[in-house]
Amino acid sequence: MGKRIVSQARGKGSGTYRVRRKTFRYRIKYPKELEGEGEVIGIINSGAHTAPLAKIRYSKGIFYNSAFKGMVEKQKINFKEDVKDGNILTLKEIPVKTQVYNIESRPGDGGKFIKTAAGFATISRIANKGIFVLLPSKKEKMFDPNCRATIGVIAGAGRLEKPMVKAGRMYHLKKTKGKLYPRTSAIKMNAIDHPFGSGRGKNPKSKIAKRNAPPGAKVGLLRPRRTGRRR
Repeated sequence: MGKRIVSQARGKGSGTYRVRRKTFRYRIKYPKELEGEGEVIGIINSGAHTAPLAKIRYSKGIFYNSAFKGMVEKQKINFKEDVKDGNILTLKEIPVKTQVYNIESRPGDGGKFIKTAAGFATISRIANKGIFVLLPSKKEKMFDPNCRATIGVIAGAGRLEKPMVKAGRMYHLKKTKGKLYPRTSAIKMNAIDHPFGSGRGKNPKSKIAKRNAPPGAKVGLLRPRRTGRRR
């Protein structure tokens, strides 16, 4: 009798393939209402995030945000008008060509765009309908002028420049974030372990899984819009 293949085991969500909940205990999110002034009371290393996090205390409590490059503890964070690194303002208060991060998709949602290490977007232009921001993908996106953003560039640049050196380091890093590592190519498995397994018929890309296939067989091209070679 064969064992569950990896795609089945991951779908079941056992402890082997499930991330520790404690890792994701910090949420990067602005409070609904920000008043007065805040203070950075700590800079935290979070396994779930690529950048260090800033623990910010304000008049009504505490929230977490990605730390900007050059942030220090006990630094004051302003929520109105002052255009300075780390301050959280609405897009309409920020001048053109300013670098920002953690931008809200809709006013009050807490921030959705640009949260990874060394990330930033640039205020591109102001129009009647909204404010256009140049994202890291080099595409412009229009935002509501009342959406909030943090001024500056997220800390943690050069994260990918240092090599892992050992497979063990990569294993622990991936395990922290709930990623599968090492990943064995399906075609290198035995026939009992995967639908692409065994040395016969090595052409897995041509396999189109049936819509009602069970989790163990639903591999390959899933609901493809088209098949065949592009001409």
